[in-house]
Amino acid sequence: MTRFVGTFEHSLDSKGRVILPSKFRAAFEHGGYLTKYHEGCLALWTPEEFEKQLDANQAGASAQPEERNLSRLFSAGTAEVEVDRQGRMAIPPRLRTFAGLTGDVLVIGATERVELWDPARWEATVEPEERQLLGTSA
Repeated sequence: MTRFVGTFEHSLDSKGRVILPSKFRAAFEHGGYLTKYHEGCLALWTPEEFEKQLDANQAGASAQPEERNLSRLFSAGTAEVEVDRQGRMAIPPRLRTFAGLTGDVLVIGATERVELWDPARWEATVEPEERQLLGTSA
């Protein structure tokens, strides 16, 4: 099982691509799945981990209309992606818009997935929680 850790600062290029950290690339040599995710970030899943996510979504999708809609939204908000030889991954425009990615991108190892964050959104969403948990001030 592949695990992802660390925080890396990168930028989108003029074609909407971001460079994945070299330590993450091997896990995506056969591509990956980029999804809309919680708090307005994007999640990049390995093919194996994405299958687990699909199975979990399908398990709940048959019970209630709300759960079926969540499963539909997950699938509809997903793009298959490739990582090129230079480690670049194109982010489709609709996903860039969802995550507010226009320039700088934080690439975050989030254990079983990689998350892509707009730095300002990360600062507003995650850092306050970090300060509270660690008992530090800004």
